[in-house]
Formats: sequence, structure tokens, C-alpha cells
Amino acid sequence: MFTGLILELGEIAAIDRRAHNARLAIKGGKILKDIALGDSIAINGVCLTVTTVKGDVLCFDVSGETLKSTNLVDLKRGDKVNIEPSLRPNSKMGGHFVSGHVDGIGRIRSRRTEGNAERIEIEAPAGVLKYLVQKGSVSVDGISLTVVDVLNDAFSLVIIPHTSSLTTLGFKKVGETVNLESDMLAKYVEKFLYKAAPEETATGEGSSDNCFLSKLKDSGFI
Repeated sequence: MFTGLILELGEIAAIDRRAHNARLAIKGGKILKDIALGDSIAINGVCLTVTTVKGDVLCFDVSGETLKSTNLVDLKRGDKVNIEPSLRPNSKMGGHFVSGHVDGIGRIRSRRTEGNAERIEIEAPAGVLKYLVQKGSVSVDGISLTVVDVLNDAFSLVIIPHTSSLTTLGFKKVGETVNLESDMLAKYVEKFLYKAAPEETATGEGSSDNCFLSKLKDSGFI
């Protein structure tokens, strides 16, 4: 479990690509102060397990499934990545709950300056967009951010200079990809609403609860 508050930018030291998986070697700094084999670390929002520590380099094994469903497949030596250690009982709770299980890959559609901040619009899959709401939370490359607008095929957000200087969003260009994870609370709410809905009556007519759920769905809430 993570919070979406990035500790630092790491650097890809090496990538060993294999037939159905890969091995990443990432050079770190602050993350090395309290690390052990088997720890869960979020790399660009993807939960990975530390398999080796060599000096200032951490190694991770990446499965073929993870490569297919995230932008880790596009990494190359020298690239920067967002690093966040897992949440601990005594950690400060900032951001929002991030599982490190990516829901889909988005693509930066546009960037424009607004005062000292920057507005970014990101194309996203329908399976991610359905869980986004204005002023809600979303994880972008592992960064906890607030949704500004939700569009038909995209959403927008605003980043401040602090976020820009400490994360990959500071230098990613239009057309580049980002890992997206929607707020897990929205997924649980959807599941509980459907599970709580009673079955249709023998006449084929739905109950008032089913009608309520239908209205929520038509309005885009579920």
C-alpha cells in the first residue's frame, strides 16, 4: 500500500529484457536509507519487490503481465522513474490510498501553463474514467493528484512547481504514456451498490433500489 507521495526520482541503471519478463536495476538515493530484500516499492506507480541491493542500486523482477499492462515496458537506461516506499503504520497519511496495481495506461494530450502551475490533460481508458470525479483522487505514474475535469475520453489535472520538480510529470512530453490507477474506494462503492441490489421481481420489474442504481449509472456515478 502507498500514498502517492513520491520520495525521489530514481534512474534506470540497467534493463535485462527476457522472453516473457524483465529485470530492472534502479539507482536510488533516499530510498536506500531503510530498505531490505522483499520490500515493496512503487516504481512509476507499479508495486514491485526488491530482489537485490547492490550499493546504491535496487533490482526488481518484472513479470510479463506487468510489462503488458504498464509503461514500464518502454523504459530504457538513463530514464528517470518515480520511487515511493510502502506505507507503514507510523507514516504520515498524505495523498490517498494507492495499491500499486495499475488500471490502465494514459497518454498526455496537452500541457499548458496557468500562472505558476501547469494544466495537463491525459487521455484515459473508459475503465479508468468511470471511477474519476471532479476533485477526486487519481494516481498518475504513482503520483497522488486531484482531478480537475472529467471529459469523454480524458481528464485534466493541475500540478504545482514542487510536483513538477520532484516527479516524472515535470519533464514528460505530449504523447508520452503514464500509468493510471483510480481511487480504490470508488471500486468498492460500485461493488457494494451492485451486491446490495435485490433481484428483479417475478414480473420482471425491478425494485425501487434497482431503479435508483439505474439512475446512478445513467448519471455516470457508477
